[in-house]
Order: sequence, then structure tokens, then C-alpha cells
Amino acid sequence: MTAEVNTQLLVETLTTRRDEFLAQWTRAVSEDLQGRLSLAELGRELGELYEAVLQAIVSGGLEGRGEHFGETRSLLIELSRNRARQGFTSTETARSVFALKEVLESSMAGDEQGARAYLQFARLLDDLGLLTTEAYIRTREEIISSQAEQLLELSTPVVKLWDSVVGVPLVGTLDSARTQVVMEKLLQTLVDTNSTHAIIDITGVPTVDTQVAQHLLKTVVAARMMGAQCIVSGIRPQIAQTIVALGIEFGDIPTNASLSDALRQALQEIAQDAKDDVRGGLL
Repeated sequence: MTAEVNTQLLVETLTTRRDEFLAQWTRAVSEDLQGRLSLAELGRELGELYEAVLQAIVSGGLEGRGEHFGETRSLLIELSRNRARQGFTSTETARSVFALKEVLESSMAGDEQGARAYLQFARLLDDLGLLTTEAYIRTREEIISSQAEQLLELSTPVVKLWDSVVGVPLVGTLDSARTQVVMEKLLQTLVDTNSTHAIIDITGVPTVDTQVAQHLLKTVVAARMMGAQCIVSGIRPQIAQTIVALGIEFGDIPTNASLSDALRQALQEIAQDAKDDVRGGLL
């Protein structure tokens, strides 16, 4: 039997038994998803997909990578993205396609002609199932990346401690990506609050090595370019010993053992600057 005859038989079977196949497909997928989506919603999604596949086969045959399957691919990508956002696994998502193979197998594989038509269609569904997995993985990567950025934002707060004084309490490892976020948020907060002093507290940073020191220096330099004086606090004894052992130089950057000491220093400097301004005005 030729491929054209197989395709014709497949189209006739999918058309005449549409309601039966679609109902069985919906029930099978619903069981896989353990009822986490309603039958009505599944029926709508799978109904659109069923019609798109059928029309694509009618217009261009069973070559799933052809342009005539463009609508089908779009529907599958959207379905995969929705499943990823809803928390379903990649297996559950792919099963939404592969379940149709099981539905058709018992109905078409009973004779030689039907079996050949079914095998051709099964290969098409395999390709479409792989497409759902690829789309699912891309969406999950996007979600994970977005969540990582949100966590990074939450883990690097910049708070106003006093008039003209902001603080950056750092917790955890300070790497290049996080340094960039800290720098951007600190500079923006300095502008928004019109602050002249910034305290970078590293009490929650487990270790300070040469790389961490370089990241701190970059942040301090950026803040100084905005006209703000930076103070590093949270220099514990172990941290101080490590800094000395590594020969790390903080230059003229003020350092303090605690945040309270750093805040006291910042307020003293602000008060002194105010006195100098008054004295300069009198002169």
C-alpha cells in the first residue's frame, strides 16, 4: 500500500471517529495529570490540537517538519509553556501527545492496512512529542532564570539607615553577577535618597578572598564616583586574619567591626561636614 493510500485511510479514520478518539484521548491525558486540569479545559486544548493535526495531514501529508504543520507546532509550544508554568513535569507534558498513539493503536492496528497507517502516524506523533519536550525545557530555563534574578534582587537590599546614610547588608557569596546588582541598586538608592554615605556590611559573607575584595572595591569606586563615602563593616576576627594573610589592600576605605560602629562613624563625618560648611559660610 502506498504512502498516499495510508494517509487517505488515516484521514478518513480520524475524521469519522473524531469524537470517539478525542474523548478517549482527553480521558487518558486527564488520568496522567491526575485531574489537575478539568476535562473541559483539556477537551478544548486537545480538540484544537486534533483539528490542527488533521488539517495539516489533509493539506500536506505526514511530514511533521513541513510548513503545513506550523499551526500544530504553535499550539504544542503554547501547551508546553502552559504546562511548565503550571508545574507539570516534562514527562506529563509529552504524554499529552503520546497518549493519542495509545488511543489509535487499539482502533487501527487490527489489520495490515490500518497498522501501516498507524505506524506512519505514530512516527509523526513521536516528532511532535519531542517538540513539546524542547519547548517545555526552554520555558523551564526561562522560569528558573527569572526566579534566580528575583532571588538575587531580594538577597541584595539597599536600605536607608539615617538621613544621608544607606546600608547594604550582604549575605552569602559575592560574585560578579551579584556585584553588578549591588552596584546598580546602591547607585540608584544614593540618587533617590540624596545620601552621602554608604555602609557595606559583610557580616553575612562567609569568607573574603581576593575575588570578593575586588568586587567590594568595584562597588566602593562606583559609589565614590557618585560622590558618596563608603564604609565597610562586619570585619570579624577571622575575616581580618584572612585579609592580612592574603595581602589584600583596602587602601583608604574605612573599615569597622560592626554596623553600629560604621553608622557612628558616618554620622560623625556628616556632623563634621556640616560644621565645616557653616564655618566656611561664616568666613
